[in-house]
Amino acid sequence: MIRQSLIVSLIALAAPASIAHAQATTATAKAAFSTADTDLGTLLDNPATKAVLSKYIADMIANPQIDMARALTLRQLQSYSGDKLTDDTLAKIDAELAKIPTK
Repeated sequence: MIRQSLIVSLIALAAPASIAHAQATTATAKAAFSTADTDLGTLLDNPATKAVLSKYIADMIANPQIDMARALTLRQLQSYSGDKLTDDTLAKIDAELAKIPTK
């Protein structure tokens, strides 16, 4: 009986730590920059992420009307961009954005 109570207590103590770790991991995963989840304004305001955009879509972000799209993600802009934001281009941007630490 005491042994069973001890096991239950240990499981109860371990559960919150596991949940906290899972939540921290999820928060970290969500915190990364991406073309699907990060709005264009955020990417343009960060010098490191803006450099990535300049490498792949310099003409697009230099357009004077780009400020009208700041609330959208690049994935959302894809359908309006013609051939500028192909799946391949977005994948390359995502690969580089994933290397940039968030604050």
